[in-house]
Amino acid sequence: MARSFLCRSVGVLQLLRTQTPLSGTRCYSHTEPEPLTLRQQHNGIRRIILNDPKKRNALSLAMLESLRENLLTDVDSDDLRVVIISARGPVFSSGHDLKELTSAQGREYHTRVFHTCSEVMTLIQDIPVPVIAMVNGVATAAGCQLVASCDVAVATEQSTFATPGVNVGLFCSTPAVAIGRAVPRKVAMEMLLTGSPLSAHNALLHGLISKVVPEDRLEEETLLIAQRICQASRPVVALGKATFQRQMSQGRDAAYATASRVMVDNLALRDGQEGIRAFIEKRKPVWSNKAEKAQD
Repeated sequence: MARSFLCRSVGVLQLLRTQTPLSGTRCYSHTEPEPLTLRQQHNGIRRIILNDPKKRNALSLAMLESLRENLLTDVDSDDLRVVIISARGPVFSSGHDLKELTSAQGREYHTRVFHTCSEVMTLIQDIPVPVIAMVNGVATAAGCQLVASCDVAVATEQSTFATPGVNVGLFCSTPAVAIGRAVPRKVAMEMLLTGSPLSAHNALLHGLISKVVPEDRLEEETLLIAQRICQASRPVVALGKATFQRQMSQGRDAAYATASRVMVDNLALRDGQEGIRAFIEKRKPVWSNKAEKAQD
């Protein structure tokens, strides 16, 4: 077991050393040398990095549009298996840029900001590959919403999570959509009504995040999860993610009906039958990673 873990750790370190160079994906003027987000991809794992630490990685309209572009680029490619969202600096994201929310910007602009934010959050849940939040620091308001919207979230022990909008006169109604679906109702309401932060361990206890790790193990632990996802069949993962999202909005009987139908569909896939044959034959499956039906 120790040897297996060592081998996985070595694999992660090798992956870190062979990452392709970061590329910015938003248009910016000559006075803005740094793009708001950075993107890189290697062995099926796409890294999206919020890259505006001087502004606490605020989810400005430009940041949201850049994040949306990074999520959608080649999203249906077989080469993409999982997405990791992280950030530079001590703040994962402080939420919306409040300078964009003054009356000077106007109602139409405000509507565009929140519409784009909602589009990005739902996109994270609707794209066919899992999205992992890798958090090292503070995640507040829409930044906390971003974490709650991801399929998996790994955070360091010193990370904190809060929805402090009520304290500046703007109740965190849109973050509440994602957070209220991740944590119990009364925990969500306390966060929303008081703005008090949750520690990483309390966030784990209440289901806002998946795992808490020491800071020096954050990268390795997150990549290990990503690599495990990459080992599964892409169409099976996509089918499973979409089904789970649908089940969360259904009653018990409807959810079982959906799940039963999808499992039959899963068995009809080439990779569904390959996995079963490999298990029976005591070998590793060889995935086609194509959403193709099995031969009758």
